[in-house]
Amino acid sequence: MHMPDRPQTGTLYIVATPIGNLEDITLRAVRILGEVDLIAAEDTRHTKKLLNHLRIETQLISYYREREKERAAELIERLKAGITVALVTDAGTPGISDPGAILVKDAHEAGITVTPIPGPSALTAAISASGLDCSSFLFLGFCPAREGQRRKFLSSIANSLYPVVLYESPHRIRALLADALEILGNRPAFWARELTKIHEDLQEGSLSQLLDRAENQTSRGESALIVSPAKAEPVAVQSVDDLLVWYRDHSGLSLKDACKRLSADLGISRSLVYQKALRMWQAADSDSRQ
Repeated sequence: MHMPDRPQTGTLYIVATPIGNLEDITLRAVRILGEVDLIAAEDTRHTKKLLNHLRIETQLISYYREREKERAAELIERLKAGITVALVTDAGTPGISDPGAILVKDAHEAGITVTPIPGPSALTAAISASGLDCSSFLFLGFCPAREGQRRKFLSSIANSLYPVVLYESPHRIRALLADALEILGNRPAFWARELTKIHEDLQEGSLSQLLDRAENQTSRGESALIVSPAKAEPVAVQSVDDLLVWYRDHSGLSLKDACKRLSADLGISRSLVYQKALRMWQAADSDSRQ
């Protein structure tokens, strides 16, 4: 008796969609959205407008953050049955400050083929237009909404050696710029608003300049903000030695805590400071025993 073949698993396509200008969608994305059996969308109403523009009638299913885990399990079962699925969010690339990571992780674990269909992203668009050296950068998405948490968050990146890329909503961008100026200092920055849209606005300048502009402008849409790293001032070796002696003799801090504070204050390697401090502390102990 011939047994029916088991259906091959379907493919999960991660499809980037326009962040504003509909002409930015790729030819490959259009083809995939028209060929798959099902499109999982962050907001089906929003995606339906895009599909209508493209004259695509593929079935839609919602996939939003609040039900992401539950919906991912359902989609995995469909993929296992041979259904092909395209994952899209309202704009840009799924998984970048948008839902998607849970479904992709589950698909990998289930042995399902995951295929990215690259395209628009506010992150890469902002970096490419900034003129800042972003050969390496730190992307942290949206800041915490509450003031206290936002300020603590900014303090944690004050000593970053890389440009920091942040997203922010229109009604919080002024507060972010103000807090960044106070906590990070008046650094060079780049502010991108309404990327690819009619009112696209790209502004470069110091944080104080950008804050001044924000105070006098009406913010539309979400922003991408790139903040340059703190300038690492060269520190003379002798000055490090002198500071370590002071910390050892006057601060009351342990060797470990003194090294942590000094490396943070000077922006230099903690291991380098620790090696120098260890020799000094050991020398002081030896002298005290003689």
